[in-house]
Amino acid sequence: MVMPMSMNSQMPGADEAWAAVLARDRGYDGRFVTGVLTTGIYCRPSCAARHPSRKNVRFFADGTEARGAGLRPCLRCLPDDIARDERAVLGAIAAIKAAQQPFTLDALADAAGYSPTHFQRVFKRQTGLSPAAYARALRQERAGDVLSAAGRVTDAIYDAGFSGPSRFYAASEGRLGMSPSAWRDGGRGAVIRWAVAETTLGPVLVGATAKGVCRVAFGENGADLARRFPHAELLEGGADFSALLEQVIGSIEQPGSGGAIPLDVRGTAFQEAVWSELQRIPPGETRSYAQIAAAIGSPGAVRAAGSANGANSVAVLIPCHRVVRSDGALGGYAWGEEIKRELLARERNS
Repeated sequence: MVMPMSMNSQMPGADEAWAAVLARDRGYDGRFVTGVLTTGIYCRPSCAARHPSRKNVRFFADGTEARGAGLRPCLRCLPDDIARDERAVLGAIAAIKAAQQPFTLDALADAAGYSPTHFQRVFKRQTGLSPAAYARALRQERAGDVLSAAGRVTDAIYDAGFSGPSRFYAASEGRLGMSPSAWRDGGRGAVIRWAVAETTLGPVLVGATAKGVCRVAFGENGADLARRFPHAELLEGGADFSALLEQVIGSIEQPGSGGAIPLDVRGTAFQEAVWSELQRIPPGETRSYAQIAAAIGSPGAVRAAGSANGANSVAVLIPCHRVVRSDGALGGYAWGEEIKRELLARERNS
């Protein structure tokens, strides 16, 4: 789903908050503020000022709480501007969703009281996308929602806000594993070959179209695949599929050794940027969600990067197991933490 990530998520514990301050992790901006009792100020976690002594620090949920304790905002990092930025972005998103025609950046910035350049930067920091890219992703998501229901493809394209079919197909080129008609009708007309293979990490389902692998999932079976594509033609096994299956199994048994395996996966522009960055992580190494967000040019979209990580549908091939929490903890994994731990161990020992 295309949506902004709220800045008002649960406040981290003191140890995690202090680690974020030491790292100047921008992904934590808006989740808490750092109060320095000796100077009487409070800052963003990412403030570039010299770090205070830990014994002089107290963490607050927001500026209001810090001011209630008698502190004042830092004039260097301007921590209270985060709330204003979030309100501006949420207002712009509401306008984009309600508009019949695309807004210009100038119009959105003017409504928020920002310069266009600054508003573009603020919007991208909080959502991971520029306003224009967000609007395009929203149109494609709406088209997908309508195509998933009954109705004509052309009507769905116009209803989603595209000026015509050519614009929709141009925007979707290389990103749709199935035709819009097949997408609308639960995979009707698509052919997916599949098998459940035994691995040392347990049984794994592998499914692939003619374009590439579309599903790798531990503990799933053909019934699970059928629920994802209820009207696709599901063909078990096959000579042409066996070589690809062996490659996938090889990547599970020795992560990072499978070579270039073709994929047929689709997501929003932001999700695909995250998945591409995951594939750049060398085997045996890890990155934090904050590092992934920063690497794709959206350092404020840490939680969005986490959501994109969780939306990955091809285990191991897009190595979401190589992403850990900022404090070094393993973090969650769609197919279980034990499998994640073992995959990382195999990569480090190879």
